Amino acid sequence: MEINIQPGIKGHQEEIVTYETTAAKYGSGLVEVYATPAMIALMENTCMKSVLPYLPKGISTVGTKVNIEHLKATPINMKVWCDSELIEVDRRRLVFRVTAFDENGEIGSGIHERFIIDIEKFMSKL
Repeated sequence: MEINIQPGIKGHQEEIVTYETTAAKYGSGLVEVYATPAMIALMENTCMKSVLPYLPKGISTVGTKVNIEHLKATPINMKVWCDSELIEVDRRRLVFRVTAFDENGEIGSGIHERFIIDIEKFMSKL
């Protein structure tokens, strides 16, 4: 599998906090604020989508590691977004710096790793 992905690729995704993305709905807490699992999902999605255009058909990435701090609560109806940057490529391992924001500033940050996979081979091993 010959894939040429270089560090420096950036991603950006946005969403509005709804009840569906709150800690109360996820079960990760009791309050109706943006859930840590929802923020991590936004971060993973941002990274995945940022490198997708560089991958051939049948090739994708899977998340394998997150090291994230959730620093601040965000209420329902506020916009949140994630910016990612690919900072390291080690064969099939991709390392991203991720930062999440709401309309008042930074709400979380950290490192996320993904691995490049052949979808068919990956699924056949399950």
